[in-house]
Amino acid sequence: MSKGRSSTSESLGVPSFGFAERSPAAETKGSINLRIEGKTRRLIDAAAAILGKTRTEFMIESARRQAIDVLLDQRLFALDPDRYDAFVQALDNPPAPGPKLRSLMRRVPAWRK
Repeated sequence: MSKGRSSTSESLGVPSFGFAERSPAAETKGSINLRIEGKTRRLIDAAAAILGKTRTEFMIESARRQAIDVLLDQRLFALDPDRYDAFVQALDNPPAPGPKLRSLMRRVPAWRK
């Protein structure tokens, strides 16, 4: 990427994770060997079959999704002093609950019905 351009995430104010970008031709595949209990393997196989995926496809997609979630949960953001003060003020003084929130809080959760 040239110095004058930023990635989409950077242009949106989202810091990158510092992963090196590779061209598709430069990417190589590797392997990960796992030892798991038979019960866990059967569970994974059943879930993969329901989705019409192989065990490998299912496990890679699941692990990738979880990895992204973990990284996004750890995202650091920086604010200038004025915006930081406004952010803290909003956290310390949330708006009063509106009618939709009050209605939601009165509902019985589906798992208790």
